[in-house]
Amino acid sequence: MGNLDPDRVRFTGPLEPFVPGLREELARLGYARTSTATLLQLAAHLSRWLEALGVGPGDLTGTVIDRFVVERRRRYTNYRSVAGLAPILGYLRGLGVTPVPVSVVAVLPAEVLLERFAQYLAGQWALTGPVVVAYCHWVRPFTQVVLFPDGVDRVGVLTAADVSRFLAARLPVMSRKSAQMTTCSVRSLLRFLHAQGLIPSPLADVVPAVASWRLSGLPQALSADQVQALLGACDRTSAVGRRDVAVITMLRRLGLRCAEVAGLELSDIDWSAGTLTIHGKGARTDRLPLPVDVGEAVVEYLRHGRPRTAARTVFVRAVAPFTPLEPVSVTCIVARAARRAGLGTVHAHRLRHTAASETLNAGASLQEVAQLMRHASVATTVIYAKTDRNRLAQIARPWPGAGGPR
Repeated sequence: MGNLDPDRVRFTGPLEPFVPGLREELARLGYARTSTATLLQLAAHLSRWLEALGVGPGDLTGTVIDRFVVERRRRYTNYRSVAGLAPILGYLRGLGVTPVPVSVVAVLPAEVLLERFAQYLAGQWALTGPVVVAYCHWVRPFTQVVLFPDGVDRVGVLTAADVSRFLAARLPVMSRKSAQMTTCSVRSLLRFLHAQGLIPSPLADVVPAVASWRLSGLPQALSADQVQALLGACDRTSAVGRRDVAVITMLRRLGLRCAEVAGLELSDIDWSAGTLTIHGKGARTDRLPLPVDVGEAVVEYLRHGRPRTAARTVFVRAVAPFTPLEPVSVTCIVARAARRAGLGTVHAHRLRHTAASETLNAGASLQEVAQLMRHASVATTVIYAKTDRNRLAQIARPWPGAGGPR
């Protein structure tokens, strides 16, 4: 395998004219020479198979691709799934010589409506991608069960009773957080439907409010020892470890959200000024100071861990194709490090809580913590005051009728 040479893979058939470009595309995506050669061998097999059928790349529909995969499984032990063909098909589709697959799900009425709803949330409410995805996730059962039962369009005849019946059946078996997300999403969808003229009367007020006691919980911050264990669980001698250290350090020191870390671009770092430009919720843009330890971790990754790629995001996948990290990948980085450190389940958002709590305990005011967290209101930040025992002790009052110290 180590002696495979991409330049020596022989091609015949209808894909032969596209070989030079495909070779360059695989190199651009960051595939090693051996992997590039193996993928070219796969493309060569596909080309021979198409030639034997008497068809060309324009005939590579989903059905034809599935037939090829079945044939490949009979004779080969590697690249035996449609996923293995992804970089090849992606290149051909980008050139327009291979048809783009039509998603069956996308043409379902409920999914068409959700797509319009998503565009509305992004355009009218300026919600970011992950938030839009969350809204659609929580409201999808409502669209499938109530608006389009068995594919039948009942949007125009929707009644308050329909909404109440659905929520009465769902909410009692949900956690408080899930119930809140469901009611919020359904309420937003109903407002959208009325604004678009799809339902005759506003029904958003039919959705009940789920009881929520503001500031009732405690932020689950990590201790200094736990943070060090998390960082210590990353192998700083490897490219992956350097990336993970930079990600965790950024989450912990700046209190960033997963989507903000994943979306950070190289041009967002002003090294001369020592600042970061963060693109956050609601299309908000903030400039934050770049702490020394964060800068050092990022530099270490950029110099000795980040693969060469055309991607402009700071953090990219560690294996080809070297595309930008997704927000869920940031979550997984923290979760895997926590398991290696023996900390159990640790969600990335706990590092945001940690940043806020550490800043407050270091003597910062709530206003300063709110600026770091980029909260729209200081009222959101007040919950962190509950984690500062010293400040709580200063305002504590003796229990009525209790004696003095004993």
